[in-house]
This record gives sequence, structure tokens and C-alpha cells, in this order.
Amino acid sequence: MDFVIEIRNLTKDYKTGFLKQKTVRALDDLTLSVRGGQIFGFLGGNGAGKTTTIKILMSLLFSTRGTATILGRPISDVGMHRQIGYCPENPYFYDYLSARELMNYFGELFGYSRAERSRRTDDLLNLVGLDEKARDRQLRKFSKGMLQRVGLAQALINDPEVVFLDEPMSGLDPIGRREIRELIADLRTQGKTVFMSTHILSDIEALCDEVAILRNGKLTATGNLNDLLTSESGHQGFEVTVANLNADQLKISLNGSSNFAIDDRAGGSIIRCSDEADVERILDVARKNGGRLVGVQMVKQSLEDYFTNEKN
Repeated sequence: MDFVIEIRNLTKDYKTGFLKQKTVRALDDLTLSVRGGQIFGFLGGNGAGKTTTIKILMSLLFSTRGTATILGRPISDVGMHRQIGYCPENPYFYDYLSARELMNYFGELFGYSRAERSRRTDDLLNLVGLDEKARDRQLRKFSKGMLQRVGLAQALINDPEVVFLDEPMSGLDPIGRREIRELIADLRTQGKTVFMSTHILSDIEALCDEVAILRNGKLTATGNLNDLLTSESGHQGFEVTVANLNADQLKISLNGSSNFAIDDRAGGSIIRCSDEADVERILDVARKNGGRLVGVQMVKQSLEDYFTNEKN
């Protein structure tokens, strides 16, 4: 199967106001396809429609218009939900259960034997880094970060093919975020598909193969992350590093052209230019003046820059 998630013209309107006479469009004609075996980043500001989309896919909300399938089956197919996992942004569980009891409950819903439930509970709570001493403590005594770990564990109890994570790093400290990033990356190595919504751009850059960007409920960009950041709008030129030539020598040799930004570095210089023709000229000048090429690097904007430019 090429696409494990397919969304077609998905639209969601809410009625607002005292008499429910006004309509607010939270999601506007969203069409999106997600290939299997990758981590897909779903990016957008507050109120962009990310959580609305995920809740529709989970059948927690119903769309005004449009269709969606997961694993080739409509989202209304209850049987399909046995093959997916979901962790909401703010997971809420019955306060007086312990983490171990909660995992046992979800395992029983999926039909696992008592021995299998116990094994999977221990394995998954270890995987998400929940301290063993906390596993028999009531959930009402957990911090937000601890609840987030339990939420991730329950999302994996049924060994799902597709995992939906809404702000999975929410409430985690830096060490916890790193551990969960590694967990999510490991899901990809297992051949699972991860659909991840987050506002933490560094996590998107570190993890995601493809991304979609929403703004005011509309899709503004989608595709391979590297391609987006090195596209015509994202490409910011080249950086050439040479040895044995200082900045003053290069400025003279390049005839004082304003097309280049040249700075000294230890034992040589760094030259920034806008296109490949400039790179060729720099290399030619460097060779003629006894310089040695150290490296050529394409300079691309960060995801933060790209996202900000999309908003503007």
C-alpha cells in the first residue's frame, strides 16, 4: 500500500454564538496523503486545525464534508481502529487507576491474555521511561510529563501499524523529549507510520521525513522536508570554505564583487554566494592563487524561517 492515510476535501465547520447562527470553519478542504513507514509532521500554529484533523481521523469528531481512509479503510470502520494507536495532546485517564492498571485495562480491551498484558505493560512502561516505583501510584498523583509517558505507552499497547501523536513532547523535560524522540524514531525502523502533530520545530526537523503545514485550516505546503527547505523559496545559496587564502586576498582576486560575503577562518576563508556559477568562479580564483578547497555546502533556511515565511 503506497498511502496509509488519505484525506480528501476534509472540511469542518462549527456553529458558534448564543443561537448557533454563526459558522466558523476550522478545517478548509484539506487533501493530504501519507506514505507508509515514515514519520509525518503535521505543523501549524494555535487554531490551525491540527487537532481537529486528528480527532476526525480518530472518529472523535465528524467532518462537515470530505472523506478519509486509514490503511485503505474508511475511518468509520471500527475494526480498522484495532490497527492504530493514538495519544492526545492532553491525555486524561481515570484518576484512581495506577499506570499498571490502566495498561492492563487497555490490553484487555484488545483481547490479550493476562500474561501477555503483564509482559506488554512492563515492556512499554520501560520503553517510555516511566520509573518503576511510579507504576503502582494513582494517576492523579502524576505530573503532566508522567501522564504523557503513560499516554504514549497506551498508544502502543496493541502494536499498531499507524500511530497518531498530538503534541507528544508536551510537558516533557529536555531529557524526556530526547528519550521520546528516540522512541518515535525506533517506530519508523520497525516499519510503522507515525503521524505527529507538534509546535516544536526542532523535533520536526530531527524526526520527520515529510511535513504538511496548516494555516487557518488550509494546507499551505506539503512534501519532503529537505526539498521544502532547499526549494527556490528556501534555498539561501552556498558556503565555500578554502584554506591558505585570507579574506583580503580573496576580495582582491574577486575584484571586490559585492556578490560574495567573505570572512576569515583559521587557516583560510569562508565565502558565501548565491548560485552555482559563483561557486565555480570562487574555485577557479582559489586554485590560481594557491588556495585549497575544504568544502562546499548548500545553505538552506531553517524550518522556523520557512514556517514564518509561510505565515507572511
